[in-house]
Amino acid sequence: MTNVGRCGDWIVVGGGIVGSALGYELARVGFSVQLLEQSPAPANATRYSYGGISYWSATTAFMRQLSQEGIALYRDLSAELDIDIQFQERDLLLTIEPGCDPAAIAATYADCLQPPRLLDVSTATDVEPLLNPDAIAAALYATHGHVEPERMTQAYQQAMTRLGGRVEYATVQDFLRMGDRIQGVVTSAGTFTAANVVVSVGGLCRSLLKKVGVTLPIYFTQAEVVDLEPSHVKVRSLLMPAVLKRFALEATAGDIKNDAQWDVPDQEIAPPILDVGIVPFQDGRIRLGQISRVCTTPRLVANATQSEQEIRYGAAKLIPQLHGLPGAWGSCLVAFSGDRLPLIGTLPGLEGIHLFSGFSNPFALMPPLARRYAQHLKGSVDQEMAQFEPARFALVDAPTP
Repeated sequence: MTNVGRCGDWIVVGGGIVGSALGYELARVGFSVQLLEQSPAPANATRYSYGGISYWSATTAFMRQLSQEGIALYRDLSAELDIDIQFQERDLLLTIEPGCDPAAIAATYADCLQPPRLLDVSTATDVEPLLNPDAIAAALYATHGHVEPERMTQAYQQAMTRLGGRVEYATVQDFLRMGDRIQGVVTSAGTFTAANVVVSVGGLCRSLLKKVGVTLPIYFTQAEVVDLEPSHVKVRSLLMPAVLKRFALEATAGDIKNDAQWDVPDQEIAPPILDVGIVPFQDGRIRLGQISRVCTTPRLVANATQSEQEIRYGAAKLIPQLHGLPGAWGSCLVAFSGDRLPLIGTLPGLEGIHLFSGFSNPFALMPPLARRYAQHLKGSVDQEMAQFEPARFALVDAPTP
């Protein structure tokens, strides 16, 4: 194996949207950056993301501030990165199933920065003419941000390289360690060293951090979607359920009493769920989703054919014209933390290694937090970053040399 030597200030492990955004922001404030990703076309959470920006949904004062910073950033981001990331502010319908109490569900959104508006069935079908009126009791309406996730990732990476950053394709196998300091990474392409390493590999964070003896409450679901090819069917709006089962699934799977199970292979911690989503993109593709599974082994455990049938059936109940359209099933790992806040900062007991991952709402929160964190690391101390530090959780394992 070739020793590549010191590459500079920062190695960012993970070239999805999260790692790419942070890599760009680090380069933007003047650091030298090397971004490592396994493949030029990884089947990661970015690849299969909806690309939705729920800036309207923040409920706490600081999250509202972040959401406002984020949407302001998005409105200028294509110009800043010099690539069209296909940012739009679009109609979102949060569908309410028959038999549910629309007013009670609407009340659960009352504390949002911009509470969505309750629509009756007739008004909802005015917003989305293809919507089956018999499939809903009502809907909530919000204006929702939307981007093309892969274009945005490429834009961040290309902007980073224009600032002197580098992108390398290699699999990180271990960390280079001297005592309590991480000095770099050992990869399939050689050993890379830098003053600091930041881990942004989403659902693989937990297993990768085990290599430095650290266990943190960062977990993953296996998400499954179906991508429909461009066709004559033109869906105007984004459709998501008003009651997301995924949040309850993450709460169960991320409960501290289940943490030990995550270190036992092939454990299903909770039954899978389906949240029916329909997300059209500008090029005519429509992304349908999503099944979420909680299995402790990152490798796929699903029956792809059965999953595709379930997703297609759920989507066609809402928009019958989607039935039978050509498309393909896909899956990825989606990271989340034990308290639904991202993990951002140094790992306790170690020097030179940071974590930037675990975003439950990545497109709304990640761009402003990447900017804030890079500026924080450069010396503009941001007291708000303390709430995201991994040290807020007790280590299950102590770091070992």
